[in-house]
Amino acid sequence: MGALPRRVRIREVGLRDGLQNEAPVATDAKVRLLEALVATGVPRIELTAFVSPRAVPAMADAAGMAAAARAFGDDGPEFSALVASPGGARRAVDAGVTAVEYVVSAADGHSLANVKATTGEALERTAEVARIVHDAGGRLEVIIATAWDCPFDGPTDPERTLRVAAGALQRGADSLAVADTIGTATPGRVTTLIDRIRAELAPQAGRERGAPAAQDLTLGAHFHNTRGAGLACAWAAVQAGVTELDAAIGGFGGCPFAPGASGNIATEELVYLLADSGVGTGIDLDAALAAAALAEEIVGKPGASNLLRAGDRKRASPITGAAT
Repeated sequence: MGALPRRVRIREVGLRDGLQNEAPVATDAKVRLLEALVATGVPRIELTAFVSPRAVPAMADAAGMAAAARAFGDDGPEFSALVASPGGARRAVDAGVTAVEYVVSAADGHSLANVKATTGEALERTAEVARIVHDAGGRLEVIIATAWDCPFDGPTDPERTLRVAAGALQRGADSLAVADTIGTATPGRVTTLIDRIRAELAPQAGRERGAPAAQDLTLGAHFHNTRGAGLACAWAAVQAGVTELDAAIGGFGGCPFAPGASGNIATEELVYLLADSGVGTGIDLDAALAAAALAEEIVGKPGASNLLRAGDRKRASPITGAAT
């Protein structure tokens, strides 16, 4: 366990992961939420997913969301999109989104449910996705889903996760992230896997990029709070050296192809935890709480954010108005 980083970069995934399991939300309502998220100062926002609208109707307006993001120009956050195939990557770059996340599940069961391909088949497609993204001047991050557990296959052998990570780098990924897709990870397992990935793959990352072998591997993490351990896992990841984390405003989210998976860790709760521990994020907590309240209004139901209900200890809750 090393010293805490001075800063963690949060990627806001509420517009994609937060909404993909919900009934489709009107694009103009999503744009209102996008504007509220930009106002928080979050450095990265995942706008949408370029996937089959039949499989995920909530993401059918992907091109419209990409167009809305262009209004913020070059001064806004980094906007990205998730894809599950080379075709999705082409649609993303054609829409002007060149920061792309491609998902490869470490477990065959989830991979077959998610993209109708085995882990090996999905991994092989990484090279084509990377070529499409790089030809457009973009960057590719491979997100390794079910890095710890699969809803169909049970615990994921760490060797499978490591093989996917190594294979993704060999096929052109610029960075990696590990995802606790169904919210079963615990801090000790998080630290163990991240330490192994760093120890075994950081030298490879340097070689793949033509850099010195000691160059650090850019590794992010994505946690769900299904069993209440999401923030603890995020904290363990930070202690293990991860400085890029995903979170969803209001704690919304879940995977349509992973039974039982529920919401992400809430952005506002992650900001509260990190800021109170001396780790900067650049995100305004008041603005994040306001965005979380808007997310609940847009979705039409409460999210899973305790902080939104209770408020920061220095602030009143935007929901109850009560100070804590």
